[in-house]
Amino acid sequence: MDRAVAAEVAPRCHRVLEPLHAVVYFAPEVEQSFADAGLDDDRMAYFAGRAAPLGPVGAGVVSATFYNFNPRLVARCIPKAWSLVEPAEVLKLRFAGAEAALRRLLGDAADAPELTELAGLVREAAEACTPEGRPLFAAHADLPWPDGPVATLWHGASLLREHRGDGHIGVLVSEGLSGIEALVTHIATGKGFRLDVAKRLRGWSDEEWATAEQGLREREILDADGALTEQGQALRARLEERTDEVSSAPYRMIGEDSARRIAELAKPFTRTVLKAGGIPQELFARG
Repeated sequence: MDRAVAAEVAPRCHRVLEPLHAVVYFAPEVEQSFADAGLDDDRMAYFAGRAAPLGPVGAGVVSATFYNFNPRLVARCIPKAWSLVEPAEVLKLRFAGAEAALRRLLGDAADAPELTELAGLVREAAEACTPEGRPLFAAHADLPWPDGPVATLWHGASLLREHRGDGHIGVLVSEGLSGIEALVTHIATGKGFRLDVAKRLRGWSDEEWATAEQGLREREILDADGALTEQGQALRARLEERTDEVSSAPYRMIGEDSARRIAELAKPFTRTVLKAGGIPQELFARG
């Protein structure tokens, strides 16, 4: 597949697969199983769930690979989480909870032949990814594939998401944006979390946020009102374009027809998940 075509298909696939992965962060099945095991703090459960494939790592590794979270928030949760629940047990709970949540949200569609086809294509794309420079993806990719199409689809979507995320961090570093600066500029696009939600979930204080905004104003990325300047808009467009480029390799490997088939097959399943409330829309801005 031509690189330009792949860079166009990659974000389409990402948009329709991301909700199928992200249900794990909001599913009551996952939240309850983590709480029962001892991870009753939602931030600790989040960090432990995503970081568990890395093993019992420290806060520095989690801060580096997650990037836009306040390191103090991470340090409050990691490595304490591993003293409560071992990473291997966290992984078992996460996989089981994610599959149960997807089955609940999809209903009868969970057993559709189209889902089995989609799971196979997503696995093919995920297995075409390479781990160089992508530590969080590599850790998740080292895990054995689960049984069954629903669990396979979730794991494959998670792998593609972490592959893209690691690539995105590389792009942010190359553009000289810190974690909080990356978050501030993304919120300024109006396409992410609401401002109050972003601060709370990522652990940044009003003062820290204001300091980051001031630094971005000095670089002429934000204007006096906190909106993106023309230069800031160009920066965000460049970040997304470069992320699409560095995330396109698995779709080039499986070919244009298969990549477009992923987007076609995933769309109705994602609509079903969103309609069923799998991702709480009230957390997000309406821009």
